[in-house]
Amino acid sequence: MIVNEEFLNKLRRAFGLNLYEVKLWAALLSRGVSTAGELSDIADVPRSRTYDVLESLERKGFIIVKPEKPIKYLAIPPSEVLDRVRKRLTETTDERLKRLGDLKESDVLKELGQLYKQGIEPLQPTDFSGALKGRHNLYDHMAYLIKEAQNQVCIMTSEEGLIRKVRALKPLLEKAKGKGVKIRIAAPITEKTKESIDKLDGIAEVKSIKDMDARFAIVDGKHVLFMLMDDKDVHPTYDLGMWVHSPYFATAMQEMFDTSWKTKANGK
Repeated sequence: MIVNEEFLNKLRRAFGLNLYEVKLWAALLSRGVSTAGELSDIADVPRSRTYDVLESLERKGFIIVKPEKPIKYLAIPPSEVLDRVRKRLTETTDERLKRLGDLKESDVLKELGQLYKQGIEPLQPTDFSGALKGRHNLYDHMAYLIKEAQNQVCIMTSEEGLIRKVRALKPLLEKAKGKGVKIRIAAPITEKTKESIDKLDGIAEVKSIKDMDARFAIVDGKHVLFMLMDDKDVHPTYDLGMWVHSPYFATAMQEMFDTSWKTKANGK
């Protein structure tokens, strides 16, 4: 059996298998029925690990054990495996979501909140900062700040950044607006961003910036989340930002934002 590494990696990501599991599964698919020894040789998996890996595949519903001597393993059609994996994933996800939902209303969350409060109170202002790597982490933290916003959210972003933020954060911005939070967004207004801007109608005030290349958010005049790299030049996985809870720094950033809002946004 010759299966290239790229194909094996696709199977690993799609089905949530480890390397030995995916090698033995692919080997069994190529044979239909086989013994553990044969599969070990074909897949180049150590014999000392083959039996426990095949047992794992059986538990996950990928293969069937034939009670013969020697024991043989039967491959299940990939389409059936896919249906099984999807079903189990749905069941697992639903169960976890239910547990998390129950946790939100339980005393456990209150106790966790008290632990957090006790830990936060003795901290110094300089402790409220951190680096965030990966665009998903940046957006998760921005979402958190928007959810906690009480007065104002100001965002300066790029053309692509505006499109991403509308796609990822619009429901949260809408809720913030409903709480009375003032939302202003400075970003390039182009044909490409027109649809995204239309979706913000009634939620945020948007003005165009042309000569300023920056990505940051200021929340309530005390939180600043700013990105350190140009999103045109960095892969989302390696996007990098800093979060700072500092009214002093936030005030300076707010003044820069307001100046740009009054001048560049008006084309002066």
